[in-house]
Amino acid sequence: MKKTISSYFLTIAGVALFAVGLYFIKTIEDPQGLLRVLPSISFGLGCAIFGHGMGELLIRFTMKNNPAAAKQMEIDKKDERNLAIANRAKAKAYDMIVFMYGALILAFSLMDIDITTLFVLVFAYLFILGYGSYYRVKYFKEM
Repeated sequence: MKKTISSYFLTIAGVALFAVGLYFIKTIEDPQGLLRVLPSISFGLGCAIFGHGMGELLIRFTMKNNPAAAKQMEIDKKDERNLAIANRAKAKAYDMIVFMYGALILAFSLMDIDITTLFVLVFAYLFILGYGSYYRVKYFKEM
């Protein structure tokens, strides 16, 4: 019951953010400072939050009206083969992002962008690598 209420709340909040962002995009003629990006961020977040909430509501509606499909979805979610496939896909994506993010940082540094922006990118890159290393050591000790 609690999940359904939060899905309705997310859907309504998404529509509200979408509407506010769209309203400000259409009405503000010469935005200055933060108002240059705030309407677009609100619009994008509203779309994403609405999509997530509506997706949850549609899944719940489908599961409520079709118990056989609900049972099959539950079996598929807990299937070891599907979990192994999902984990392997995540590992491949992580391997790719390490190289892509490194190349992106190199390209930005060669383009002579602002040093603060470059430091933020480098910090995020090192954080991802540290996070991966931490869990590699943790799982190595467990197994």
